[in-house]
Amino acid sequence: MSIKNWKEDDRPREKFITKGRQSVSDSELLAILIGMGDKENSALDLAKKIMVDSDNSLTNLSKLSTKELTKFKGIGPAKAVTIATAFELGLRANVSENKTSKKIKSSRDAFEILLPYYHGLRHEEFFVLFLARNLSVISVDKISMGGTSSTVVDFKIIAKYAIEHLASSIILSHNHPSGELSPSKEDDRLTIKAKEALSLFDISISDHIIIGNKKYYSFADEGRI
Repeated sequence: MSIKNWKEDDRPREKFITKGRQSVSDSELLAILIGMGDKENSALDLAKKIMVDSDNSLTNLSKLSTKELTKFKGIGPAKAVTIATAFELGLRANVSENKTSKKIKSSRDAFEILLPYYHGLRHEEFFVLFLARNLSVISVDKISMGGTSSTVVDFKIIAKYAIEHLASSIILSHNHPSGELSPSKEDDRLTIKAKEALSLFDISISDHIIIGNKKYYSFADEGRI
């Protein structure tokens, strides 16, 4: 039966409007994004199948690429982009709120701001937190993107951004897609080289955060910076 033939209170979109967003399940929210199903399934049936395939986890669903989403029958490129866009908007809202509401007083503060940037990544990326003298966040910038086990970092780019932002200090960060948090020899070398390069501009490196599986390793906490 088409959703159009359901009672109005049972239709996800009408339910959202009349009863509020908290009354709508994850599958119903997804059905609203999908809009229309196909000849075999309503939008809600299709949404439920996608949620089951994602182990009923919005986190798992958010990690799917548009290509992976189109593997579900009834999900074309346009619907896949709509779903991915919804998650991206939520991610950006979270990033924006974190950036403006905190000063970096601990490695945990830095981790909580940086974590959304690494959400769902299956390859390494390198971000830098640029801080003002009062430890407030000026900017978070991506410096490089690599493969599944490494990424190349250009210290000249970090220095350029730091000077442009008039940063007093910075926090280096990158992710380990494997989830293994222990720093590699290359991570140690990179940290030392970056510290030497930025000292020429009187800019200090407060920490180097490695992120994996929603956990982190802090060079500062371990006395390695």
